[in-house]
Parts: sequence; C-alpha cells; structure tokens
Amino acid sequence: MGNKPRPKDVMKSVIAALFGVQSQHNRERDFGHDSPAAYIITGVVMIGLLVAALLALVSMVT
Repeated sequence: MGNKPRPKDVMKSVIAALFGVQSQHNRERDFGHDSPAAYIITGVVMIGLLVAALLALVSMVT
C-alpha cells in the first residue's frame, strides 16, 4: 500500500485496539502502511488521556 493513513482511520483503529475489538480487515489495512509512527503516537496520547481521566475520576470520588 505505502500511502499515509488518514487521521480518522488511525483514531478508529487505536480506539478499537485499546478496547480489544479490532477487526482482522482493519488490522491488515493498518499493517499495510510503511510507517507505524502515526499509530504509536496516537496510542501513547490516547493511553495518557485515559490515565488522566481515571486519575481525575478517582480524585473527584475521594
């Protein structure tokens, strides 16, 4: 394939992967790109946001 993934596709793939519901078709599409950088950066940011949201929730409850 070789072309760059669209930001919308990257977000959908990362969110689906975080929840463990990524389809085989999307996984094959994602691994068909030359560089995984967009997926790695988006994944790190999403995990950071998830941790921040959980910390804020715990802080509000306690």
